[in-house]
Amino acid sequence: MSDSLEGRVLVSYGSHGIVELADGTRLDCAYRRQVGRPVCGDHVAVAMSGTHQGVVEDIRTRRNEFARADRRQRRQVIAANLDQVLIVVAARPAPSQDLLERYLVAVHSLGIQPVIVLNKVDLETSEPAAPASPALLRLPAYIQLGYTVLRTSCKGAPGTDALRAAVRDRTSILVGQSGVGKSSLVQRLLPDQDIQTGELSRVTGKGTHTTTTTILYRLPDGGHLIDSPGVWEFGLWKLDDPQLARGFPEFTPWLGQCKFGDCRHASEPGCAIKAAVEADDIRGWRYRSYLRLLQQNEAV
Repeated sequence: MSDSLEGRVLVSYGSHGIVELADGTRLDCAYRRQVGRPVCGDHVAVAMSGTHQGVVEDIRTRRNEFARADRRQRRQVIAANLDQVLIVVAARPAPSQDLLERYLVAVHSLGIQPVIVLNKVDLETSEPAAPASPALLRLPAYIQLGYTVLRTSCKGAPGTDALRAAVRDRTSILVGQSGVGKSSLVQRLLPDQDIQTGELSRVTGKGTHTTTTTILYRLPDGGHLIDSPGVWEFGLWKLDDPQLARGFPEFTPWLGQCKFGDCRHASEPGCAIKAAVEADDIRGWRYRSYLRLLQQNEAV
């Protein structure tokens, strides 16, 4: 592989995909069966097989993997090498009781930094009588826990400047339930999305199925945004109990200190997590969210 070139996968279609080289050249590349199937965002080694065609000879070690659940609730990797996951919530539709917690836990389990984006903040003034979701009322507490919370609106102040700054020079993806305004935010961040999609189509000579395909786009101010339509609207995969506990960062100082090594931090005696809750070192509402997610996880 001495003559191979380094590149990054912009979009992957079954047995081939489009790879962008360091100089900006884009190649329609085939995948060798023995190498495996790279995903959007993978760094790969490519050998030329034609003027604008190549073959992926190696998938470089991934820094992390971004996954979603398939229809059987199994973990399915769809992208790699992200810097952050932007979890979009809004007053309408209001997030369910533990939706934000479950998103945060999932992102932590992937080894990626989560950022909370409160979109449609214009509704705070246009619908002042609407009752606030308990999850949204707790956003100040999430900030105290160390999470970044951004406020955005596509219809007025404060706009999307804070979000634009947060994604600059980073690789990001937006997730969230249907109706929270992800598509509008993507349009603000990627005003030339249709142009970039057309460029990808010209490389392959085929249309890109943007309604079902995960694509890595260049951001105007530097960095990349992964757009994956419908991501995380069909539920999350099953996590094991230790992954679930590690998804609550404030549990970390007490993990491994329980009386039993396989403690689930529920009803077991000698649980260090429960003791920390009783001592107010861990917020009670967060622990109760953990217990509900633990019960839901058993049902998946």
